[in-house]
Amino acid sequence: MTSIHIPRLIHLPDQTERVEIKQHLLDLETLTPVQGFVEVSHRGNYLDVKGQAETIMTLTCDRCLQQFNHRLSIKASEMIWLEEAIDESLLEPEREVLMEELVETVSPQGYFEPETWLYEQLCLEIPQRKLCDSECPGIELSDELPEVETKVDHRWASLEALKRQISN
Repeated sequence: MTSIHIPRLIHLPDQTERVEIKQHLLDLETLTPVQGFVEVSHRGNYLDVKGQAETIMTLTCDRCLQQFNHRLSIKASEMIWLEEAIDESLLEPEREVLMEELVETVSPQGYFEPETWLYEQLCLEIPQRKLCDSECPGIELSDELPEVETKVDHRWASLEALKRQISN
């Protein structure tokens, strides 16, 4: 997927470029190619980015450790401000960050990376709690586990004896 040169957007119809996607993303392991689009519009002092995509990933259940397929589907939009980057080496090492500074910015003379934006949006959709089923019982242990002979280090023998006394 190619980068979009931001000054070139001004000369396009509706100042918009649409990138169709049907490929695997480099750092995202998926079963199927990511399919969808990213649309970038130049709106003077910001970029209006919209995207829609879907793919299928293999996840591991947090309860039973079985693998299962999960459909990732996004429909996202974001405003990215066009602003020259501040040379952070000129700033104080410790300073207060204002809420207004917590926005995504890109240089008005730079490039927009649709693949990176799409990767970030898909990563945000990966569930934090990965469950193969809402009723997943988890790992089921068998009652027929073999007896394992445990050798207690002689230095811990008195602690082992104390534990036996407490449990009786």
